[in-house]
Amino acid sequence: MKKLISLILALVMVFAICALAGCGGSDDEKTLVMATNAAFPPYEYYEGGKIVGIDAEIAAEIAKKLDMKLEIKDIEFDSIVAGVSSGKYDMGMAGMTVTEDRLKSVNFTTSYAKGIQSVIVLENSEYASFEDFYTGFDAEENPVGVKDGIKIGVQMGTTGDIYASDDPENWGFGKDKVAQYNTGADAVQALLTGKVTAVIIDNEPAKAYVAANKGLKILEGSYAEEDYAICLAKNNTELLNKINKALDELIKDGTVKKIVDKYIKAD
Repeated sequence: MKKLISLILALVMVFAICALAGCGGSDDEKTLVMATNAAFPPYEYYEGGKIVGIDAEIAAEIAKKLDMKLEIKDIEFDSIVAGVSSGKYDMGMAGMTVTEDRLKSVNFTTSYAKGIQSVIVLENSEYASFEDFYTGFDAEENPVGVKDGIKIGVQMGTTGDIYASDDPENWGFGKDKVAQYNTGADAVQALLTGKVTAVIIDNEPAKAYVAANKGLKILEGSYAEEDYAICLAKNNTELLNKINKALDELIKDGTVKKIVDKYIKAD
């Protein structure tokens, strides 16, 4: 009997401690888990062991409006959509563009920023623009083929990867002309070591990589232009609506612009 009473008292104490510490479901409901790939400056990157950047700050403001605690998980970019779709993470925010393929698995919020896909080459490259990678153009001015020896480095699963892997008539280069890497930094390293001709990546990370590595430059003009948004699971419409409301308020009151301007200076 004494053993039973002791066990009951022990359980009561455990539950009491959990209640005071905030363990259990109630705390989980107040945590907004964001999946990202923290190798994409200035949108998300490490500084002093902490993930910072445009997306991290906007997400923190959204969580504040929702009275939730933000938790950021750093994973492979190519795993974000699947992780969000399965419910492992509440949302994905990683300079992510809305595409038809991604819309099959997740929903997207209102766009909060615009992105440009840029092309990085070696400073002494013979190519003046990405159009020079093609053999020629048809009557409608679409590419008809890709020159021999061209190899494009991309971060796996990004829109740069998607666009570049498409056929030449759609302004891609074909899958056989594309080398996929886990991070943009890996793709840039491949360029520096002569494994690829160019790297296609978002403009802001492109500028950061060029600034950090001597002997590189960004070709003039944009390879593609797109809008960034936050992805959520298809069945999580309640959270989607709440985040959209918070995001719209942050856009209207100038908070989003202030955060973007903090990291991206006008040219």
